[in-house]
Amino acid sequence: MFKKVVICLALILTTLGYSQSQLNSKTSNVSHIKITNLDVVVTVDSVEDIEKTFKLEDIENLLKETERDEVISFSLICNGDMMSNGKRSTMTYSFEGNSSEPQEFLTIVSKLRKSAINYYKN
Repeated sequence: MFKKVVICLALILTTLGYSQSQLNSKTSNVSHIKITNLDVVVTVDSVEDIEKTFKLEDIENLLKETERDEVISFSLICNGDMMSNGKRSTMTYSFEGNSSEPQEFLTIVSKLRKSAINYYKN
């Protein structure tokens, strides 16, 4: 009887010991994150939304994180008033640029921001 208990206990311990997963000695550290394609979509409902949530400094910080020669697209969706058919009017501004020309990209984003503010003021 004692011999059977020892054998069963030895089999259980052996099974548990071999079933444990091995730790991989090679651990990887993520030290560099590469952004390859950046799509920025901003949806606003009013001038206040544009002024509060959409700042050029935020876009500039995103551009600093991207690699050179990467495609960047930007879209600004302006939700307007309800129309007579019950649907909401919308206006969408979008363009595509390259991260190797950040100043040009920011200039166009600034122009789109001003156009969207004019859309709501008119």
